Amino acid sequence: MGYLVAFVFVAPYLEMLLTALKPDRELTASPTTFLPKHWSFGNFVDVWKAAPIWTNMQVSLIVAAVSTLIALLVALPAAYYTARNRFWLRGPFLLLVLITQMFAPTALVIGIYREMVYLNLTDTLLALILVNAAFNLPFCVWILHGYFSSIPKALEEAAYIDGAGRFTALTRVTLPLSLPGLVTAVVYTFIGAWNEYVVALTITSSPNRQPLTVAVPGFVTSYQQHWQYLFATSLIAIVPVVILFIVIERYLIGGLTAGSVK
Repeated sequence: MGYLVAFVFVAPYLEMLLTALKPDRELTASPTTFLPKHWSFGNFVDVWKAAPIWTNMQVSLIVAAVSTLIALLVALPAAYYTARNRFWLRGPFLLLVLITQMFAPTALVIGIYREMVYLNLTDTLLALILVNAAFNLPFCVWILHGYFSSIPKALEEAAYIDGAGRFTALTRVTLPLSLPGLVTAVVYTFIGAWNEYVVALTITSSPNRQPLTVAVPGFVTSYQQHWQYLFATSLIAIVPVVILFIVIERYLIGGLTAGSVK
């Protein structure tokens, strides 16, 4: 049963791979075959020449990395303060953080575009970075708040007795213990920024400033249909995320179960 479920999830990627390995004449021939008659491994090389894929990938990496860094730098103090202090607006603040997760970028895209026009940030990487950081910030605050709350405050108080200040206790005691939660926030923020499409399509127009998600559909338009390049680029876009998951898998599992045990 497990193999059947796995096949259901893997089948679309297998279809993408087989299509990416077909020559153009087989994609337009009728009837088409499931397996390529002539394996065109060169499609994965030619795709880099057909479009500025490397530039688009660089844009995606920069936007995802910088927006993740900004979201984390803002979320850390907010999550730590709400986890360690009780104040009268604490409940409404956390509720507001949770509510903002309900708003999809698609529903706000017109307002976002008008704001970027007003700030003269259309067709810039800064606009993509700010939007992605803002939309992923609530998740970072929420997951880090839950993880900081699960760490006993007595550990920090013991550090205070040894002469450590609040910042030292945070960096030397709390942050190392919250590493799984930090990794979880980093991974989901990075993936959210890496996969974002609607806002990037709306506020960018120059090909060299568009992320990979916007560049991929350009292989299939009213004037050209290069399905093999589209699927080859889609598979290439998956590689960085897969590598990221392989590297941090053990930390990610611990982060997802943060706060589940008291």
